[in-house]
Amino acid sequence: MTELVARPALAGREQPSTDWLRATHRARALSWLSLAWMSLEGGIAIAAGIAAGSIALIGFGIDSAIEGVASVVIIWRFTGTRMHSDAAEARAQKLVAIQFFILAPYVTYEAVGHLIGGEHPEVSPLGMALTATSVVGMPLLGVAKQRVARRLGSQATHGEGTQNLLCAYLAAAVFLGLAGNALFGAWWLDPIAALAIAAIALREGAQTWRGEGCCAGTALDSADHACADDRC
Repeated sequence: MTELVARPALAGREQPSTDWLRATHRARALSWLSLAWMSLEGGIAIAAGIAAGSIALIGFGIDSAIEGVASVVIIWRFTGTRMHSDAAEARAQKLVAIQFFILAPYVTYEAVGHLIGGEHPEVSPLGMALTATSVVGMPLLGVAKQRVARRLGSQATHGEGTQNLLCAYLAAAVFLGLAGNALFGAWWLDPIAALAIAAIALREGAQTWRGEGCCAGTALDSADHACADDRC
């Protein structure tokens, strides 16, 4: 598909519709909600991970910080004159893609180290409760962002929503690891699932960087600002 390209904001083009502007406000609101959630989640996860000696929980907390950066990028993208700028969309798209590339090697490193070291963390009820909350909440947030991405024609927003879905998968993996360790001593469940998540993150990062998978095109190209394909 065609990659997003920088163009003058609204030169010779129609003003965006009220519905489109309303969608930009929704995108910002969802990103602010995500940023607040990620800040709280990350702090709790890191503290619980240190207390329990859980590499998985600490990694989950750092992943939350990475997602928070992506939320800041989307808030930046849809603030002021950048709302109407294809160039800002292209920059935001690249910045969000970079977050996937940061996440993938980190998760891989931690997962391999966890497998080789065979470390058995202590039981962490707080960590299990936190990850269970993310398993339920993150998909709702991610799907909402991907829906608004369709209305905006924004690959960057779609990529941020995908990060929230990956957060849910990672939370499920960490939860299973913590629960398996607590109930059966199956400490290896978490790092194996994390390796699969790292592979997905690399794929999504590459698609976001190239502007593939959803919303490939400019933010104001179509009358209804729909995605370029049906996968979004």
